[in-house]
Amino acid sequence: MFLAAGGTTVSAQANPEITDRIVASEESSAGLLALRLLVDRLDHPWAVAPLPDGGALITERSGRLLYVSSREPGEGRIQAVRGVPEVHAVRQGGLLDVIVDPGYGDNRTIYLSYSVAVGRGSTTRVARGLFRIDDGSPRLEDLQVLFTLNTRATTSHHYGSRLAIDRTGYLYITVGDRGTGSSAQDLSNHQGSVVRIRTDGTVPEDNPFGGHTTRAVGEYVPELFTWGHRNPQGIAVDPETGLVWINEHGPRGGDEINVLEAGSNYGWPRVTGGVAYSGAVIAETPSPPGMTPPLLEWTPSIAPSGMAFVTSDRYPQWRGDVLAGALAGRHLRRVDLSSPRRGTAPRVSGEERLFAGYARFRDVREGSDGFLYVLTDEDRGGLYRIEISN
Repeated sequence: MFLAAGGTTVSAQANPEITDRIVASEESSAGLLALRLLVDRLDHPWAVAPLPDGGALITERSGRLLYVSSREPGEGRIQAVRGVPEVHAVRQGGLLDVIVDPGYGDNRTIYLSYSVAVGRGSTTRVARGLFRIDDGSPRLEDLQVLFTLNTRATTSHHYGSRLAIDRTGYLYITVGDRGTGSSAQDLSNHQGSVVRIRTDGTVPEDNPFGGHTTRAVGEYVPELFTWGHRNPQGIAVDPETGLVWINEHGPRGGDEINVLEAGSNYGWPRVTGGVAYSGAVIAETPSPPGMTPPLLEWTPSIAPSGMAFVTSDRYPQWRGDVLAGALAGRHLRRVDLSSPRRGTAPRVSGEERLFAGYARFRDVREGSDGFLYVLTDEDRGGLYRIEISN
């Protein structure tokens, strides 16, 4: 159990502030952990992108993109970034993921996912732009929309919206089913899928339906890479194999980690380890053939969100493992993976709960400095660094 360092809950929203406080500590498989608060008073932050120069970008679901000039404890300043697209911020929608291009040091390119209003509904969009701070005023320039779902929904949940770029430079976008499970089995729309495109928005020819050029409902959509997903809110590229992994929310139970294979169907809603919130059975019995099973399933649900592979020597006991946030579970979940995995099927050796009960952990990222950074999704959310105390 973590040891809280004190403090009271503040209900009134305040401007974000730089800080340096150890707020919790815990014995773990890696030694004594410390959870250090770096930025306080964030408004439901959704994603953090550590920058190679030591700063970071943070999205708030309400639509604000923040630039933190330094990740060093107690240092730097926070500025709102100009030029961010308008978002549809309601319930689970708003400004969601942010990642930096692998060539960011040269091209200054970042990618954003966000929800936008369309008629009486909303949909998901992904754009890229150039992040400029040369005059001391952070801004986005040359914003270009790369992808927009070919459907809209009147619901305000299950947007998915995590982003990752693999070793070959392809951009992956997780897309939730928007609360309509059957859409995840409909190959004419993007809902309940993982999309793969190039970073200029074009479609790779080796996508499962890459030969198709239409985006119209009623035909296969060429951007689809995998389908049968409910609400994937974590994504990471395996440093050992280059494969793309996701985690996703089940209904009541049946949360999953999946390793993506092109053209695979991951089953939702025809196959799931969970049940409806009413308790009703969802999955078909017997299970239909042709569905890819998850690597790991969580019942009861932990509501996974954000995911990163640990590659840093700062956490030698965890190298090669996966760390994921848990929203409903209010903890960080370490998944111990057997190593090496190259050329073999991945295998889960064990799991560990960290900082159980502390907060709703929304995102997990590893910075170029080797530290793990996490966000908490709260009215007064924060950016934290995980440290091993000597």
